[in-house]
Amino acid sequence: MKFCSSCGANVSITIPEGDDRERHVCIECETIHYRNPNIIAGSLPVYGDKVLLCKRAIEPRYGLWTLPAGFMENGESVEEGALRETWEEARATMELDSLYTIFSLPQINQVYMIFKGELINQDFGPGPESLEVELFSEDEIPWEELAFPVMKKTLQHYFSDRKEGHFPLRSEALYRPKKV
Repeated sequence: MKFCSSCGANVSITIPEGDDRERHVCIECETIHYRNPNIIAGSLPVYGDKVLLCKRAIEPRYGLWTLPAGFMENGESVEEGALRETWEEARATMELDSLYTIFSLPQINQVYMIFKGELINQDFGPGPESLEVELFSEDEIPWEELAFPVMKKTLQHYFSDRKEGHFPLRSEALYRPKKV
C-alpha cells in the first residue's frame, strides 16, 4: 500500500501508538489501514447420503473439485455468504444446519468457515465459476482431484462424523510444510 484510501496521501509503515505491530498509517490524516485475513464462506451441501461438489472453472486449481465457497462480500453475514456462494457456483439452494468447520490458513491470511446443510431439492447446475456440479456418495468422491486441503479435511470429517451421528464444530489451523 502506497497511498491512503481515505485522503490519497502517502502512507508509512509504523507501529501506531498503543499497538504492537507495524501498520500502514497515513502521514496526513493518520488513518490506520489494517490488513486482516480474508474470510471464505462456504457450504457442505448434503442430499440424502451424498454431498454436492463443484468442478472449478477458474484458477487456482482449474478443473479440480471443491465444495462451494468463496470470499465474503461487504455487507453480508457469513451465513449469507455461504448461501450466495452455493447459488453462484452450483445454482443450488439449501438450508444451513450449523457452522461445521473453521480452518485458519495463517500463511495466506485466510479463514474458511464451512456450514453443513441440506439441499432443498436436486435442482442444481454449474454457475459461471464451475464446469460441472455433481452429487457424490462417500465412495464416489474424487479424493485425488480435490482442489484444496480444507475441502478434503471437511469431507473427511463429515463422513467420519456421519458414522457417529454427531457433527461437532471442527476448528484447526493448517500450515504449509516448511521447505527444507
